[in-house]
Amino acid sequence: MLDTLLQHRTIRKYKTTDIGEELLNKILEAGCKASTTGNMQVYSVIANRDPAMKKRLAGCHFNQPMVENAPVVLTFCADFNRFNLWCRQNNADPGYDNFLSFFTASIDALLVAQNVCVAAESEGLGICYLGTTTYLAGKIIEVLQLPQGVVPVTTVTLGWPDENPELTDRLPLEAIVHKETYKDYSPEDINRIYSGKEALPVYQKFIIENNKETLAQVFTDVRYKKTDNVVFSNMLLEVLKRQGFMNQQP
Repeated sequence: MLDTLLQHRTIRKYKTTDIGEELLNKILEAGCKASTTGNMQVYSVIANRDPAMKKRLAGCHFNQPMVENAPVVLTFCADFNRFNLWCRQNNADPGYDNFLSFFTASIDALLVAQNVCVAAESEGLGICYLGTTTYLAGKIIEVLQLPQGVVPVTTVTLGWPDENPELTDRLPLEAIVHKETYKDYSPEDINRIYSGKEALPVYQKFIIENNKETLAQVFTDVRYKKTDNVVFSNMLLEVLKRQGFMNQQP
């Protein structure tokens, strides 16, 4: 299992071979063994195989081709709807219509998603995590007919790999792990930590293609711009309000 994690690759091209229902259920069951807040399991997973549904979902992910091409698309949702229904049916008054509850359910959903990814890769499948889920969460809610109390937080495409890309670069462990207390970074630390990433040919190509001076500018000016962040942030806040997670009154 450790080797599976260390050899993780993002797979965007898949064979047309289907994933058997038995194998998929085994992987999902492994996912649901993930840790969860108070053992409430306030998450749901929507599995899509139907080509028409995958096409509609692709439009919610800026038409990234792997959404349509993958045999299975899994959308992981923060879900207090089910738990709220259970509470009300048992003479209990749920107080889970606030931001903390959304955050709690999101953590649960993401833990399950990671378990699913590791389980899938251990069976030889490939996965691609889609960070676009929260950008157009409102549209995904419409496509998947998610009721109030349910918000999509991440999506994973799943299939048999039809490519073998290089391992994705990662920052060195010293950049991530702090011992006992947080140690802030000096300018020298930042230069050392990011030097390896900045020197990679793929990122040097990004700089040239985008006519920028530094890799950091590619991120701030092109890939994840402040204006876009603000727009999608406001859209997500509106979704949370509509789905019943923004009541901050006691």
